Amino acid sequence: MNEEIGFIIEAANESMRFSIEHLEKELVNIRAGKANPVMLKAVMIEYYGVPTPLSQVSNITPDGRTITVQPWEKPLLAEIEKGILNANLGFNPMNNGESVIINVPPLTQERRIELVKLAKAETENTKVSIRNARKDANNEIKKSDISKDIQKNAEIDIQELTDNYIKKVDDIFLSKEKDILTL
Repeated sequence: MNEEIGFIIEAANESMRFSIEHLEKELVNIRAGKANPVMLKAVMIEYYGVPTPLSQVSNITPDGRTITVQPWEKPLLAEIEKGILNANLGFNPMNNGESVIINVPPLTQERRIELVKLAKAETENTKVSIRNARKDANNEIKKSDISKDIQKNAEIDIQELTDNYIKKVDDIFLSKEKDILTL
């Protein structure tokens, strides 16, 4: 195979792989009713006057339907509570003097359906991104100075690559949908 074609296919493969990685990161943020430390990723607290991620000043431990936040310094308890409330996550933190406990309420059926729609939208965005990578690769192949037969074979290889990544996206979505809809 022509070295230029190999480079184009590899670039398309890398772009599609990044699309899958982005999808997985986005789907982690869609909660499925279980307590997960990632839920608190957006929480920032004032630590000696500097906005600091919660994970950098405490241990965050999930336990079924609760998340326990154990600060490394006790005076931070009030700041942690304030940070969780300010993050607008819909959680009501409870301070027991040692740690902050967050109850993660179970999802209603309507909310589960909304979350599945959100996951589906992320999935569709990823498919568009993968198809754009295919289109870019095909355009690069058409610009190259190689025979039509080699161009056709390269386009077939890129289409197979695209089909494989689209299948991966569908599998990831089905897994997340099952996770969200499972009580």
